[in-house]
Amino acid sequence: MSAWRETPTLKGRHVTLRPMVREDRDGLLLAFEGLHALFHTTVPTADTFDAWYDRVMFDTAAGRNMPFTVLDADGRIAGVTRFLRMSETHRRVEIGGTLYAPRVQRTGLNTEAKYMLLGHAFDVLGVNCVQIRTDFLNHASRRAIERLGARLDGVLRGHLILNGHLRDSVVYSILAHEWPGVRRNLELLMVRHEARA
Repeated sequence: MSAWRETPTLKGRHVTLRPMVREDRDGLLLAFEGLHALFHTTVPTADTFDAWYDRVMFDTAAGRNMPFTVLDADGRIAGVTRFLRMSETHRRVEIGGTLYAPRVQRTGLNTEAKYMLLGHAFDVLGVNCVQIRTDFLNHASRRAIERLGARLDGVLRGHLILNGHLRDSVVYSILAHEWPGVRRNLELLMVRHEARA
């Protein structure tokens, strides 16, 4: 099977990304607790989880999506992330759909997860470009994306309506020739996190 169609398991020191399955439902709902007040994204609830999961899997079957369940260092479900808007023809993916339990936010887990996702995208899939989008008003997310080394492409004004909020989406990207420098930056960030821990 093509690497573009098979969701791998990616293991790091502090995080494991593995294929998302329906049996993750209870663990994911537990991880999502405390996130439902977020205006800039849609967080599945007990009532909406199954429809959300089915949409994700529909896009996965169509080759547009590669969803991962995120496990922390203890093997507990800590959230989800995925490749979105995948195009093997144009050799590009987007990293998004990321939701982390509050307990793992700002712990370094995200840095290692992004490091592994970017490595898979550039080194295994051979992409030319990885894109990351966020809400213009989500300043914490924008800072985190910029800290990774992604460059600003622009703003899609009036791009989405989420939870009654008209969202301007900020688009960032990393190109293949930038990946070696971004990789070194992420490795340095992970070393610094280890020193603080």
